Amino acid sequence: MSGHSKWSTIKHKKGAADAKRGRLFTKLVREIIVSAREGGGDIDSNPRLRSAIKTAQGANMPSANVERAIKRGTGEIEGIKYEEYTYEGYGPGGVAVLVDVMTDNRNRTVSEVRHVFSKYDGNMAESGAVAWNFDQKGLLLVSVGDLDEDEFMMTALDAGAEDVIHEEDFFHVYTSSSDLHTVARALDSFEVEKAELTRVPKNSVKADEVAGKLFRLLEKLEDLDDVQKVYANFEVSDEVMERLAAD
Repeated sequence: MSGHSKWSTIKHKKGAADAKRGRLFTKLVREIIVSAREGGGDIDSNPRLRSAIKTAQGANMPSANVERAIKRGTGEIEGIKYEEYTYEGYGPGGVAVLVDVMTDNRNRTVSEVRHVFSKYDGNMAESGAVAWNFDQKGLLLVSVGDLDEDEFMMTALDAGAEDVIHEEDFFHVYTSSSDLHTVARALDSFEVEKAELTRVPKNSVKADEVAGKLFRLLEKLEDLDDVQKVYANFEVSDEVMERLAAD
C-alpha cells in the first residue's frame, strides 16, 4: 500500500496549492452538495456528509461555504444538479486507473476524460475492466505533530482501524468502509485533516520506468473540473517518488 499512501500525501500537498486557486474548494463543495442531496443535511444521520465537512474543514473552507453547499444539496437554495459516474482506463505501463467524477453534463465530461487519457499515453476501458482490482476503504489523514507513533497506532487500532501507515507529516489510517465514521469519531481529539472513502488496489504494477508519464496523466485527470478523485494501482520506488515529488 506504500505507493498508494505516498501518492495520497503528494495529492494532499498539491491540494493545499489547489485551494489557493479555488479548485479544491470547488471539488469539496460538489461533494457536500451531493452528500446532502443523497442523505439529507443532518451530519448525525448522514456519514458521507460528515466526512465531506470534515475534509472541507481540514482544507480551511469557510463555514459559510459549507452551509451554503448543504442548503444547495437539500434544495433550500437552487443550484446545479450534479450526477456521479466512474470511468475506468489504463495508464502507461498498464497501470489501472479509476476516475470518479461529478458532473452536470456527462457528454462533456467523458469527452474531457477520454482526451486526457489519449493525450498522456493512456486509454479508457469498458466498465468493470479494472474496478475489480480495487477495494473500497475508509481513509483518515491525521497530522503527526508531536504524536508518538506507537501510541497513536495502538489507539487507532483499538478504535477499529485496519492499518496505520506513517508517511512524512501524516498518519494514513485505513479502515473498512463501514467503520470509517466510527473510527473518525474515536480519533476526533486528534488533528484529522481528511476523512473519506477511498479505493485501495489489491495488486500493484511496478511503474518506476513510466512514473513521470503516469504522474502527468494522473495530475491532468485530477485537474479536470468535473473529476473528484483518481485512483491507480502503481508501485514506485522511494527514490523515484521523491524525485518526482520535488519537481
